[in-house]
Amino acid sequence: MPLDFDLFEHIRIKPDPESVARRSFPPCDWEGCEAPGAHRAPVGRGREGEYHRFCLDHVRLYNKSYNYFAGMKEEAVADFQEDARTGHRPTWNMGVNPDSQTGRARSPADFEMPRNWTRRSGDPRLQFGRARAPRPEPIRRAKPLEKKALDTLGLPETASAEDIRARYKDLVKRHHPDANGGDRSQEARLQEIIQAHRLLKTAGLC
Repeated sequence: MPLDFDLFEHIRIKPDPESVARRSFPPCDWEGCEAPGAHRAPVGRGREGEYHRFCLDHVRLYNKSYNYFAGMKEEAVADFQEDARTGHRPTWNMGVNPDSQTGRARSPADFEMPRNWTRRSGDPRLQFGRARAPRPEPIRRAKPLEKKALDTLGLPETASAEDIRARYKDLVKRHHPDANGGDRSQEARLQEIIQAHRLLKTAGLC
């Protein structure tokens, strides 16, 4: 078969993995090794972010002997491990102002909003427009029996608990037999007042 046969043009040879690795990675940093350095290893303390490039065999040897704390005293190692608990960020006790020279504990007055703050002074409530007034509480609508009880006492639906108690005391004194010389003609009316007050009290309106 001639060498210029068309079939030879479609034959693909799988590339050698080692030759691909040599082109993709720099040579191993281990002295005397020319294998591709496909694996990273940290250089050491004080050179964070820098790495050696080793082949698989030499990166294993390097990792076995690697010690980040080499050359550090025991006290320095203990301090480093203690700081590592908080990610080496500064910390302080709760309730203590870290910016204060005296380190005094903060009081609630330190967090109060100054009364004379305006838009210029940086009131966060005014950064995006006028401060919104607090929403009024929704008015509770009286149920039919509650409305009837309020009508018995001669009160509107918007009557407060104080209004109900005051009106109840006034009506009881007015219609009680002891208050009108023993006249019992108002006993039926007194019973209606007592029942109406009892219903309102059960409903939590007074």
